[in-house]
Amino acid sequence: MPTRFWDWLDGSFEDHEDLQKKNEELQTRLLILERRALKYAALASENNELRRLMNSAEVLDDRVIVGEVVGVSPDPYTHEIVINKGQSDGITVGQAVLDAQGLMGQVIQTSQFTSRVLLVSDSSHAVPVEVLRNGLRAILLGSGQPDTLDLVHVPDTADIREGDVLVSSGLGGRFPSGYPVAEITEIVKEPGEPFVTIGAAPKARLNQSRLVLVVFQPKTRQDEEPESEELAPDEGEAP
Repeated sequence: MPTRFWDWLDGSFEDHEDLQKKNEELQTRLLILERRALKYAALASENNELRRLMNSAEVLDDRVIVGEVVGVSPDPYTHEIVINKGQSDGITVGQAVLDAQGLMGQVIQTSQFTSRVLLVSDSSHAVPVEVLRNGLRAILLGSGQPDTLDLVHVPDTADIREGDVLVSSGLGGRFPSGYPVAEITEIVKEPGEPFVTIGAAPKARLNQSRLVLVVFQPKTRQDEEPESEELAPDEGEAP
């Protein structure tokens, strides 16, 4: 009996060690599968974002190139991002940058393989816009907040409502016309003031979008055709 008891006890310890080892192996496999699931979810999200972006690109009349956000300015008072497209891709200063929802900003500096983009929410940024509903023109300024923009110099008699969509007007030649920029969220009229205070929410997901579109404006005939040299009149020819 003592011998059989010790044999049983020894077998129990071995079974416990085997179970513990199998449990650790299962936990390791579970962690690996969870990591793969997270990776697949991230890839699926990126694929959906790319699809939305390409659908937006099909609507645009201008030539575009898809870029990825690879950096964000650490300065809380500067709203800038860095994308992985640069001079080698034909990017130049001043080009408009969009995501699938609307205008994000413009290129302000380029290097060989990257570019810095100033977002529309930066306090130094201004976009000439117009109300999509009636064509009313105004200037949209960045407020320094990623979710709020300021529409300035709008008379208190202007026909503007909450929910109106603002699109780029194309005035000034910096931004192509017709791109969604923001939606009116607040209108405050102060008695005796000639202008109203108007707040708007950017259409683009400034703090979320990873993929962007850089817009190439169509070339004009003057850009495509070199200027012909003016020929001097032949000697003796009447002026």
